[in-house]
Amino acid sequence: MCLFCPAPSVAPSSPWSARRAFLLAAGATAAAPVLAQVDVGTASSLRKLVPAETLENSAAQQYQQMLQQAKAKRALAPEGHPQLQRLHAIAKRLIPYAAPWNDRARQWRWEVNLIGSQQINAFCMPGGKIAFYTGILDQLKLTDDEAAMIMGHEMAHALREHARERIAKTQGTNLALRLGSQLLGLGDLGQAAAGLGGQLLTLQFSRSDESEADLVGLELAARAGYQPSAAVSLWKKMGNASGSKQGGLAFLSTHPSGPARIHELELNVPKVQGLYEAARRNG
Repeated sequence: MCLFCPAPSVAPSSPWSARRAFLLAAGATAAAPVLAQVDVGTASSLRKLVPAETLENSAAQQYQQMLQQAKAKRALAPEGHPQLQRLHAIAKRLIPYAAPWNDRARQWRWEVNLIGSQQINAFCMPGGKIAFYTGILDQLKLTDDEAAMIMGHEMAHALREHARERIAKTQGTNLALRLGSQLLGLGDLGQAAAGLGGQLLTLQFSRSDESEADLVGLELAARAGYQPSAAVSLWKKMGNASGSKQGGLAFLSTHPSGPARIHELELNVPKVQGLYEAARRNG
């Protein structure tokens, strides 16, 4: 249950009181950018073949199952855990800049949780369900700026609806083969989306999806006052981790680091530097 959904009667300074879910109570639509500084084009229209609400509901169910499993193993971080509080503080700064990238985000029931595991992993499921594993924070020794880049990247996957698009492409192709000349039915795709909740944690995104998430996440973090150059240092750390003997590199199996990825970020850091500096001036 989301205890931090927007409420007009709640002031922005209202305290946070939930243990496992949070949302900036007010101002979620007050920080829209004038224009995006990074160029990622328009989102694929194919995603519209999959009902967004169906996929988000499926993701929410899978997310809650994951939390229940983590709690049963005593791996779910409690409210007072310093690393969880740190993630909440980062997300509180990022979430107000989400809606301009996807209007549905205004109604998402954002959640952030921390799971005790040596895995180097983090994700954001459709509908704003975020989780970090302690391994990615501890093994990579992430600064707040670098952690914000990861969170922004994962939020960007959800905002750009990459999972919705991937499902539409894969399921749509399968349905087209079966239906032949018949029109592609939304009901069939909706049913497919509803049954894919368990696969959302392992869904493979394309290279272009990853590039979009890098750039949108970079801009989200910059607008929230996080140092853009941290995106470059983050992926250099990722590259070092992939070449080391560290285990549990789940994140790197789906987000491979490399010179091309780092170079693209280096080209885009100057585009958002002004946003970062403005955010710092405005405090």
